[in-house]
Amino acid sequence: MSTPETSRFVRLRVELVLEVHDHDEVAKAALRRLAADPELPAEERTQAEGAVTEDTAEALAYLVDPFDLVSEVPGVELQQASWSSERIEYDPDSPDWDLGGDDGEDDDEEDDGIG
Repeated sequence: MSTPETSRFVRLRVELVLEVHDHDEVAKAALRRLAADPELPAEERTQAEGAVTEDTAEALAYLVDPFDLVSEVPGVELQQASWSSERIEYDPDSPDWDLGGDDGEDDDEEDDGIG
């Protein structure tokens, strides 16, 4: 599989929907992570602490790190990552939330939407 046309780079797309049961616990965990970051300048730390305290989506963005997801995978090195979080209205029964629906293939019967 090592032909000149084969790229060694892979784009992995992941979409998660999380249900938050305890906003305070999420904020506290984000504050702990911020406090443990020795490279974060004081001014940025203060701004980030305010953001994670006021907005659970911001707190989750600090807690869910793509590097953490792949750092233990042998044979790969994270080259670039981008992620965001936002509050959403979620209806698991809505066809808009079919996780397999955006790949252009009709394979719902094969994998029941689990990807």
